[in-house]
Amino acid sequence: MTGRYQVYRAALPEVCAADPTRMVFTADADGRCEVFTWDAAELRARRVTDRPRGTLHGAIDHDGNVWWFDEDEHGTGRWRFQPFAGGPDLPGLLGVPEGEPRGLAVSDDAFVAMGLGDPRSTTVHAGPRGATGREVTRVDGHATLSGITRDGRLLSLSAAAGSARAVTVLAADGTLRAVLAGDGPHGRLWSLGFAPVTDRVELLLVRESNNRYALASWSPDGGTVTHSWCTFDTEITAHWHPDGHSVLVRQDRYGRSTLHRVHLAERTVRPVPTPRGTLLDAAPRTGDDVHYLWTDTATSPRIVSTAGTALPPGHGIDAHVPGEHRDLWTAGPDGPVHSLLSLPDGHSHPVPAVFLVHGGPADHDRDAYDGVVHSLVASGFAVVRVNYRGSTGYGPRWRRAFGEGVGLTQIADLASVRADLVERGVVRADATGLWGTSWGGYLVLLALGVQPELWQAGVAVKPVADCAAAHRTTTPALRALDERLFGGTPDEVPERYERSSPLHYAAAVRAPLLVVAASRDVKCPPGQVRDYLTALHHAGVRHESMWLDTGHDGYEADDHVAVLRRAVVFLDRELRRRRPRAAAPMTPRSDRAGDNGRVYLPASAGQGTSHTERSSCHAEGHHPQ
Repeated sequence: MTGRYQVYRAALPEVCAADPTRMVFTADADGRCEVFTWDAAELRARRVTDRPRGTLHGAIDHDGNVWWFDEDEHGTGRWRFQPFAGGPDLPGLLGVPEGEPRGLAVSDDAFVAMGLGDPRSTTVHAGPRGATGREVTRVDGHATLSGITRDGRLLSLSAAAGSARAVTVLAADGTLRAVLAGDGPHGRLWSLGFAPVTDRVELLLVRESNNRYALASWSPDGGTVTHSWCTFDTEITAHWHPDGHSVLVRQDRYGRSTLHRVHLAERTVRPVPTPRGTLLDAAPRTGDDVHYLWTDTATSPRIVSTAGTALPPGHGIDAHVPGEHRDLWTAGPDGPVHSLLSLPDGHSHPVPAVFLVHGGPADHDRDAYDGVVHSLVASGFAVVRVNYRGSTGYGPRWRRAFGEGVGLTQIADLASVRADLVERGVVRADATGLWGTSWGGYLVLLALGVQPELWQAGVAVKPVADCAAAHRTTTPALRALDERLFGGTPDEVPERYERSSPLHYAAAVRAPLLVVAASRDVKCPPGQVRDYLTALHHAGVRHESMWLDTGHDGYEADDHVAVLRRAVVFLDRELRRRRPRAAAPMTPRSDRAGDNGRVYLPASAGQGTSHTERSSCHAEGHHPQ
């Protein structure tokens, strides 16, 4: 605990395929995120890791060994493991260099494959658990090891879903077996793991085609087959059921989630009943059991087993979540814009409002508990979460709608929703502010410069402040994404980068601004933030800055609490002109602390152990890449 706050990551426990009573999960430990085991038979938890900066990545293999990633402050390190009951920490593979974690997979017979990255490339190393590993492949850019067959003979590697090598299938010795393209007429492609069976090889895929998402699969004999009878209008992800014949599909739609069980051979789709709200994670388990992590705006996350399996203690809070929570739809040029609106209890007149701007742009705000929303509403603010054009959860056309230009399209939607709420008499026109992190922080800076007459305060956490400078100094994966968004590099289309860059409008900012940046941020680098702050200073713009000694994706509770308190006090002073009426409530950790954009996908049961991560300033829905 740190003060009255907890730190946690909203993810399900990972389950041992051979013994489903053995699990691994992450939880708060003295204000840090650490890895724990859970024995469902004994209802007992054991802490596995204890590191000064916390431990985020954990997994469990077929033999019940607990895996965790030992990383330094730069996010570079090695995979280690120990027996479920405890023991010495052992290296996952010997002779493997340090790198960024880009996937872990362990077969039933303890053959280990691990993806490790650096700023230029991704390598896959493989070998028997605890023995000497060897490099089996190296690819340029960012890729993720996304699956292993139960016998360890085949591996899958995922790159950008819209690239010529979206999915690569390799033999365990690195021999190329198949390359599946995502840049052709059949649409983008994602890999979701091999069937957890021994009698056949089948790789589960998702394909985007004709503005819908379809399940697909690849096999050595049949190649790629798209199951065109099973399509969805908004983003999905999926996991194999342990039977290897059906899959659990989780769909994000209009800020909420639904579950479906799809039987591929029988061509059937049936819903899995869940409460209205958001499923942050869901995974099929032994028999018909499904584990899911459910929440809505008024309820902190709850871990549920449909079969009543004893799961680790949840991270929820029992206190009442204040406010009135509703949906708002605002007319827009490409269709209605959906917002999630939270109002203080007992409001009878227009109130000050804070627009919480999500990152991405290809991500979305959900009907889900957020500690920042809780704190702001408890302090008397209305909170508005806008799923602007470019957001996921509303279909491919919405995600690609950038008619006014990068960033400019999104702030146009923010302005439209603001005008709608002012006209309805819900919020005060003279007291509306913005708060965003990463890409959301970028939109805050851009809106304050392009629309200075609309906003009275802004908080930008770890933002992009100069699009061209950020492109030059960010990671290769984000440079490639910028080039897709802008249609080229800053040298090729300089006017597009300048037109969408907050630095270009810094002198026009009128609202007071709090900028929070990280000194070791490689995604939204500190240099371009410093240049923006210098421009504000020269223009005489009233502003404050706060520097964190972290990278972009820090997850320590102390930093979260410091940013939350500084921002709430700043917004209260600028929008309400008096001190907060009460201390912020105890809240679990919110991704708005500066590491939004991370999604941690636990292994599909029986797929071997597989740990994958997507971490990016610019997220792409829930598909791993």
